[in-house]
Amino acid sequence: MKLLTKAIEAKLLKSPLGSHDGEKQPKVIVKFFTPDSNWTWYATEGSQTETGDWEFFGLVEGHESELGYFILSELQSAKGPYGLAIERDKYFDGYVLDMEANPIKAVRDV
Repeated sequence: MKLLTKAIEAKLLKSPLGSHDGEKQPKVIVKFFTPDSNWTWYATEGSQTETGDWEFFGLVEGHESELGYFILSELQSAKGPYGLAIERDKYFDGYVLDMEANPIKAVRDV
């Protein structure tokens, strides 16, 4: 599965890294997950690097939930415990991170 489409890249170009600093409810642009574990990545911002890779910022839920940076190439190369690749949620319909509530458990429907 292709993790980034042209449509998602266009949205990311409008939300580069740092563009939502201080924003109370940034919109999640793309959601990635492992189908064979409980890891999920919610990207609210992203920029293409000099090497052509993509760097994202958003909420990562796994062993812990935390805000941070992650790289597309790492998502593409990672496998879950049963060897399944990370996927993009193609049925994703938009969420926001509610930073005023509790940013670590604040993903909610738009």
